[in-house]
Order: sequence, then C-alpha cells, then structure tokens
Amino acid sequence: MTGRTLFRGKGPLAVIALLLAASGALRIGLGIGEAVANAPALSSEPMVCPAPPMAVVEALSEREKKVRVQEAAIANRMAALALANKAIDGRLAALNTATQELSKTIALADGAAENDLSRLTSVYEAMKPKEAAALFAAMSPDFAAGFLARMKPEAAAGILGSMPADKAYAMSVILAGRNARAPTE
Repeated sequence: MTGRTLFRGKGPLAVIALLLAASGALRIGLGIGEAVANAPALSSEPMVCPAPPMAVVEALSEREKKVRVQEAAIANRMAALALANKAIDGRLAALNTATQELSKTIALADGAAENDLSRLTSVYEAMKPKEAAALFAAMSPDFAAGFLARMKPEAAAGILGSMPADKAYAMSVILAGRNARAPTE
C-alpha cells in the first residue's frame, strides 16, 4: 500500500487530522517549558511547612494519650497472662506428678488385692468340697462365682456338686454370662 491509496478519498480529512496532531504536539512542548520555568529551585535548605491548626494538634495529642493508656493496659494484661501461664504450668506439672504417684499406688493396691484373691482362691481349692460348698452357699452368688472362675475346674466342680442345686445353678448362670457381652472381634 502506498500513501496515496491509504488517503484516497480522504484527502482533506487527513490533512486536518495531521494539522490537529501537530498543534497538540506544539502545545505540549510549550507547556513543558513553562512548567519547568515555574518549578521552584532546589536548595539545600529544608522546606518549612506551616504549623497545623490547633484543633488537629489537640486531637492528635488526645489520641496519642488514649493509645498510651491502651498500650499500658495491654502490657498489664500480657504480664497477667504470663503469670497465669506460669501458674498453670506449675499446676500441670504437679498434677502429672500426682497422677504418676497415684498410678503407682493403684498398681501396688491392685497387686496386693490380686495376691489376696489368689491366696484365698488357693485356700478354697485346698478345702474339702463339702466345707467349701457351705461357705460358697452363704456368699452372694456374684462374689462366689468370682472365686469359682479363678479355681481349677476340678476343684470348682467338686464345690458346685456339693452345693444346693438352686445356689449351684445361680452361680453357673453367672459364670456362663460373664463374658457374653465381650467383643468377638
């Protein structure tokens, strides 16, 4: 495309557009020179700002006082929280120590109770079945069933066989149902 085919039929409009563009460029160029001429000269002295209005100064100083009061309150809260955290940490440490000591005491008590039950079970196993049956018949069925479950099957059978049928049946039901609700999986 040549310049002639681009402006064909648009001759006067194209000339006017070019003249307007040139006029704008000249105005911009002249405006820059004037702006540079009116710019303040840079000096080594600091610029002096006018004093702000008194209402603004008073409002800012009042706000600064409020901020200082809030900062002091926050500092006091932080100090109180730090003390509370120390106290909580101390109590948690004491609680952990007490828990460990309690666990040891419970383990000792459980061990002592287990030793007592084992010894008593051995005594009942060593007794004659008729004598042990008389004792077991006097016990509550749950309590007696606990001992029977710990005994060797032969000794438990001898005691159950020497007991009245209704008492032996009650203890058998308790023994049979002790693990009925235990999970299978």
